Amino acid sequence: MRVQLRFRSAKLAATTTVTAVLLAGCGGSEEASGARGGPEKKTITVAGLPLADVAALHIAIDRGLFEKEGLNVRVQPVQQSVQALPALAHGQVDVIGGANFVTFLQAREKGTLATRVLAEGARNAPHMMDVLVPADSKIKGPRDLGGKKVAVNILNNIQSLTLNAVLGKAGAGLPEYRQVPFPQMGSVLERGQVDAVHAAEPFLTALKRELKARTVVDGNAAPTAGLPLSGYVTTDTFIEKYPKSAAAFQRAITAAQVVAAKDRGAVEKALPGYTKIKPAEAAAIGLPDYPATSSAAQLKRLISLMRAQKLLTKDLDPAAVLYQPAR
Repeated sequence: MRVQLRFRSAKLAATTTVTAVLLAGCGGSEEASGARGGPEKKTITVAGLPLADVAALHIAIDRGLFEKEGLNVRVQPVQQSVQALPALAHGQVDVIGGANFVTFLQAREKGTLATRVLAEGARNAPHMMDVLVPADSKIKGPRDLGGKKVAVNILNNIQSLTLNAVLGKAGAGLPEYRQVPFPQMGSVLERGQVDAVHAAEPFLTALKRELKARTVVDGNAAPTAGLPLSGYVTTDTFIEKYPKSAAAFQRAITAAQVVAAKDRGAVEKALPGYTKIKPAEAAAIGLPDYPATSSAAQLKRLISLMRAQKLLTKDLDPAAVLYQPAR
């Protein structure tokens, strides 16, 4: 029997057209002069992922935190942050929410897109991004994963980066990675097309419930504990053109991050609205840490890990990557 995860926010076929939809015109935001001190661009389009990482985005919308800053924020769902890169480059979306930092640090280094982090969204936390295997699998722990087929959402990215580091620390061999979107991981695991999946919440809890899958590696194990994973990313061009809008967005999302960090109930309330999971399921999932402030020191940890695994060819200055509004 093929398992279909109930919280799936979009069918796989739909995701192949996401970039085209974004480029077709989800922009068209109203702009104001900003002469009275308000944001120059009042309507901000955010490409958002169906992950626990972006709970603060929806908290900010629900609680009117963007509205208080003079912004109207609308969300365009995407399944992978890389799908929204062309739209971000063309200015058809203004921000990517839940953007994994590996992709965007690479884009900045290569010069393909001058990206900037408006705010951190999620840091690694216990059991919010685990490696799962079927209940009857012979894989018992990290050392059994060497040479095995492991599904990740995107190849050569945050999941393989962190898992490689954890396995290296444990003295284990590396697996063979297969790219499988999060919503499809249950199907490929059940059919035996992969030996394990590296799943993030809320997909992780659904897989454990529906397939009785079990955890063999906590994705927050050393040396990746508390590592910055994703956030709210825009471009240098957007910041230069709309500095007051960028600052307003940052203030609102920071206020929402504070709420998410202190009030799990607020996160649980937000999750069913954009992940399609049920309230009872929201109460059961492992959540990331929601940092109230972005940290150059923490981002440096990620950059150093990427350098060690040759996902970056040179050091990036984390302070230059993190957006700081003019005082």
